[in-house]
Amino acid sequence: MTKPAAAFDYIIIGAGSAGSTLAYRLGEDLDVKILVIEAGPMDHNLFIHMPSAFAYPMANPRYSWQFEAEADPGMNNRRIHCPRGKTIGGSSSINGMVYIRGHAEDYNGWAEQFGLPEWRYANCLPYFRKSETREQGGDHYRGSDGPLKVSTGRCENPLYKAFIEAGQEAGYGYTADMNGHRQEGFGPMDMTVHKGRRWSTAMAYLRPALKRGNVTLHTGTAVSRILFEGKDLPRAVGVEVEQGGQKVVYRAQREVILSAGAIQSPQLLQLSGVGHPDLLRPLGIPVVAARAGVGENLQDHLETYVQYACKEPITLYSATKPLAMGAIGAQWLLTRTGLGATNHFESGGFIRSDAGVRHPDLQYHFLPMAVRYDGSATVAGHGFQAHVGPMRSTSRGHVRIRSASHRDAPEIRFNYMSTDQDRKEFRAAIRLTREVFAQNAFHRFRGEELSPTAQVQSDAEIDEHIRNQAETAYHPSCSCRMGHDDMAVVDGEGRVHGVQALRVVDASIMPLIVSGNLNVPTIMMAEKIADAIKGQALPPSDAPVWLHPHWQTQQR
Repeated sequence: MTKPAAAFDYIIIGAGSAGSTLAYRLGEDLDVKILVIEAGPMDHNLFIHMPSAFAYPMANPRYSWQFEAEADPGMNNRRIHCPRGKTIGGSSSINGMVYIRGHAEDYNGWAEQFGLPEWRYANCLPYFRKSETREQGGDHYRGSDGPLKVSTGRCENPLYKAFIEAGQEAGYGYTADMNGHRQEGFGPMDMTVHKGRRWSTAMAYLRPALKRGNVTLHTGTAVSRILFEGKDLPRAVGVEVEQGGQKVVYRAQREVILSAGAIQSPQLLQLSGVGHPDLLRPLGIPVVAARAGVGENLQDHLETYVQYACKEPITLYSATKPLAMGAIGAQWLLTRTGLGATNHFESGGFIRSDAGVRHPDLQYHFLPMAVRYDGSATVAGHGFQAHVGPMRSTSRGHVRIRSASHRDAPEIRFNYMSTDQDRKEFRAAIRLTREVFAQNAFHRFRGEELSPTAQVQSDAEIDEHIRNQAETAYHPSCSCRMGHDDMAVVDGEGRVHGVQALRVVDASIMPLIVSGNLNVPTIMMAEKIADAIKGQALPPSDAPVWLHPHWQTQQR
């Protein structure tokens, strides 16, 4: 039995990074009624809000979809874990809180390669600024009055500064702000942390939007399909959901906006009849719009850990003991300060893997501890590490439904490390990182190589190490990409080709993955498309961007 429809102007599917942003911006018009639908619960969990505890909600099936990718030949047939946010704030509520925008040349590349002039960096920078309030204040690159609060790592542990100094000793530049004029180089990192707590899009955008009274939020509500009417150019008119054990229909008078992320946005399009007919028809799904690109072009960032033992007992290893963890937790609960109030990624860097690479293609997150990103496999003893990986992988995968039910997880296939270029860049990543750690700045701290061990030297040995040890940086994207060709799913404003009144707005619409973490670019894209929906746009920026003057002939 289907419960009769309630009507809204806009229905937003997913209360994550993009959905929360859209709810806030579209809801600025108080005459507009908006429904936001979220499959997960509210974010009432201390570990979500305590920055250093991010590994816990990421591993908790209550707050995270625990997807597993297919066995991957390029990773010795390992199945790579693919968690996605399942609470308000989406993945911004379970991620590592790194604030990185990507490089200007990424967005210029979108414009040039895919016929998307509106996505040039000059057009994106005003929306990065609009979204942000930087603790240190705004400038031509940084915002000072946006909803998203951003702070910079204090780098009080001497290992953070050693990493920055070692990068300079190795011949790389220093950058005081890798989100400003110059990305390339080593320097402090920014985080979406405000007054010691995670500043997710639920905190920044969704809660303020709900206070206005014209935005309705339904949590614990799974969308089973998008509803269409009409034949020649079908129009999205609403959604069918499961709520309280029964089917309910909600109608959208203006638009349905799909912001379910790079895994579930293509899944829901396919379940609703938008996708490749050869996939849909055998599952009994009527084809609403034949779009072969839905779920294709899947991209991600892989990274590995270059770990060393530390000769001085100054790392975070001491903080992993039960008594220490209790004290850290108590300090954070009482004062929102201390080791609980940081994501610990306080210094990092961006470098180019080779001469002839125009802008950085390797990224570093430095951590004064030897541990996996998900909190597992802590090295027994003091250590430190750099997370490093190529940022513009040439491997491509897909997301494809297995059945006509939204309850069944789709097939996720990344095809990691399937190209010679990816393998070449990872070899460079390992060797260049070892060179950084060999500098004088680490002399007093540097013990033995833990991972990869000193025995891993040849191309073949490094390749095997990567196949066994590399992990996702949790950046699935590009599976509903923008463009105007046959494989494009949406146009430059997120409108789905072949239907009316349906947009996709999230990391899935990136045509190419950006050179850095994806959360902030996703928020920027939602800010920009919210303005497009309103029929307006901020004027472009003329702020210049630094490129290495000898990038064609020098690696650094």
